[in-house]
Amino acid sequence: MPDDQPDCLFCRIVRGEIPATRVYEDDAVLAFRDIAPRSPTHILVVPKKHVGSVADLTDADGPLLGRLFGAIARIARDEGIADAGYRVVSNVGRWGGQTVDHLHFHLMGGRAFAWPPG
Repeated sequence: MPDDQPDCLFCRIVRGEIPATRVYEDDAVLAFRDIAPRSPTHILVVPKKHVGSVADLTDADGPLLGRLFGAIARIARDEGIADAGYRVVSNVGRWGGQTVDHLHFHLMGGRAFAWPPG
C-alpha cells in the first residue's frame, strides 16, 4: 500500500500486522470493532489509504468519503442499528479527542445518546 505510514496503528491493522475483529472490508475501506467500546455497537471505519484526519481531506477525496459513508450505512444495517439510529463521529486533533492520527469514523449504536456530547 503506497500511501500507508509504517508506524501508524491503523495502517498496521489494515496491513494485518495487528489483529482486529473485522466487520467489513473492500478495496478502499476497513471496518473493525473498537477494543474499548463506548456503546453496544462501536465500530471504527477507516480508509485503507493513510489520511491524517478530516483536516487533511481535499476535494479530491470526495469519492473516498462516499465509499466510507456508504460502508457506514451498510454496516449500520448489518449490525441492526439503522432503524433505531446511530452516531457517526470523527475526532480531529488533540483538543477534538483524536488519539490515532489516521482518519477514522466511530460508528456507535445500540443505545440512546445525549447531546451535546462530553
